[in-house]
Amino acid sequence: MEGEFISRAEHEEFRRSMDAEHQRLEDENVRQNRRLEILEETVKQIAKISTSVEKLALNMENMVKEQISQGQRLTELEGRDGEMWRKVVGWVISAVVGVAVGYFFFKLGVHT
Repeated sequence: MEGEFISRAEHEEFRRSMDAEHQRLEDENVRQNRRLEILEETVKQIAKISTSVEKLALNMENMVKEQISQGQRLTELEGRDGEMWRKVVGWVISAVVGVAVGYFFFKLGVHT
């Protein structure tokens, strides 16, 4: 039965190797936990960026709609100015033609 037992020195060597392995595994766990924390933080930042990009896209869409609306209003306002100008020019031309016709009839001696 003497072959079944190990010496105290062998036991201590085995214990030291197990302690070293345990420490190595513990250190690896700490490194992995830190890597997971960094990864989780990165995922949170990506989610924030994604949300910001979505908000930016919505704002851009609203801005485009507003620009289209403003463009339509501007075109309408520009059309009003042109229309008013055409009316004024028409009135002036009518007045000039009226004065010219009146003067022509006056020169011909047609009096009322």
